Amino acid sequence: MTNLTIGQKAPKFSVSLDANTQKSLNDYKGKKLVLYFYPKDDTPGCTTQAVNFSAVKDEYAARGVEILGVSADSIEKHEKFRTKHSLTIDLGSDPEMKMLQDYGVWVEKNMYGRKYMGIERSTFLIDETGTILHIWRKVKVKTHLDDILEALGD
Repeated sequence: MTNLTIGQKAPKFSVSLDANTQKSLNDYKGKKLVLYFYPKDDTPGCTTQAVNFSAVKDEYAARGVEILGVSADSIEKHEKFRTKHSLTIDLGSDPEMKMLQDYGVWVEKNMYGRKYMGIERSTFLIDETGTILHIWRKVKVKTHLDDILEALGD
């Protein structure tokens, strides 16, 4: 597992948003990036998180902040998820889990005594030069937007 820390350069990435669109870390140069990782499309916590981020997308954009959500789900699942919930944020697909591993969010989890590998709900705030400003692990969906705004200086 990669153990990223505040102040270091964010790992470079290239992730598919749809069949024709890729985004890389370089695409966000000159802007701050809220890069969040979530376990699975169309589950209660992940839906709440995506809807909440969609609700603040324009407010964040006005402050020079972009939002990118990433999971291992396919671009087809992302498209259904986006349509079903009228999501406006970008969702990246990482089925090979390279980005998930580079950011250290593919971890061993434990539910009811059963251990398994999965995506830890995590967010990275990356500055205009690609440096990690803040890391949230095991994100609490209800308070997360407030936590991000506080880190942005509001």
